[in-house]
Amino acid sequence: MWFSERDCRVEHLAALVDTKTAPDDYPFASSIEQNVVVYDANRLPDPAELSLALSDGPGVVVITGAFADASIVDRATAVFDAMIADQPAGGDHFAPPGANDRVWNALEKLALRAPDVFAEYYANDVVALAATAWLGPGYQVTSQVNVVNPGGAAQSGHRDYHLGFMSAAQAGRYPAAVHRLSPRLTLQGAVAHCDMPVESGPTMYLPHSQKYEPGYLAIERPEFRDYFDAHSVQLPLRKGDAVFFNPALMHAAGTNRSADIRRMANLLQISSAFGRAMESVDRERMCDAVFPFLLAMPDPGNVIAATAEGYAFPTDLDRDQPVDGLAPPSQADVLRRAVSERWSPGTLRNELAAHSARRR
Repeated sequence: MWFSERDCRVEHLAALVDTKTAPDDYPFASSIEQNVVVYDANRLPDPAELSLALSDGPGVVVITGAFADASIVDRATAVFDAMIADQPAGGDHFAPPGANDRVWNALEKLALRAPDVFAEYYANDVVALAATAWLGPGYQVTSQVNVVNPGGAAQSGHRDYHLGFMSAAQAGRYPAAVHRLSPRLTLQGAVAHCDMPVESGPTMYLPHSQKYEPGYLAIERPEFRDYFDAHSVQLPLRKGDAVFFNPALMHAAGTNRSADIRRMANLLQISSAFGRAMESVDRERMCDAVFPFLLAMPDPGNVIAATAEGYAFPTDLDRDQPVDGLAPPSQADVLRRAVSERWSPGTLRNELAAHSARRR
């Protein structure tokens, strides 16, 4: 019922990692590379196969050509570069201030700074498929742009949010059931914004390590760090490729040994409707900014999912009563209605403000 750091044994992790990813389990895969399932965006799997790969499979998938039109990635890169130029030098999780470049809450900043670029970027079907396969509907997208400059050092092997952002002592206060649940509340992803040969330090993965249940308590231990360093794998990426992985997968950014590659990735952290995202995002402002571009799109569903809050709760049920069903309208419902009925920007702004006020 409770995991203990004293019970962590690296040989138990090794037995799981020794699993070979079976091609027959992934009929839509284009290949299995270093135990990682690789898909071509022109032949995507159904959600069940993708979910299997992320849970009971290697825990990580690469989708080549996820952004078939590289110019969409280039336009977003130009906006991200402008953000980096405008902001003071900051730090990230694994490098001193100024060594690399990080844009926090890049999702909201992109929507407000270049809503047309935001709309074409997040219309992407691959991102929506991966998010829905792992989390279901109503997911919450957040993103952080990370640029690792030449000479940027590797991270230590780690797991990610939620429990992965706690010390072993903190994580140990949660029962085993929460350790099993936590990975299902978040999907980690990254879109390559440049070609990433291995020498540029693309992410290192330890396939099948997400199945080691006490891993949140073990990952800080030296023998587990050493095992990760000795057995992790790296796959080169091309601009427009995407990677998605279980947040319990042991992973780390690699060392950028290149002479001139600024390795830029848009790191996607997509949360379940039932969880808490890591970043606070002003989705009301995003909806207002992106709305005019949604009106011109034949199918704005993916963009609405990336922009608006898709879950109706929490709310103040005295003021926001579920009159027509079990839940009142979500923010995404309001935005979908605005697009369908072609509201004016002012009408949407007023309705969103009223919607937010009912929740305070």
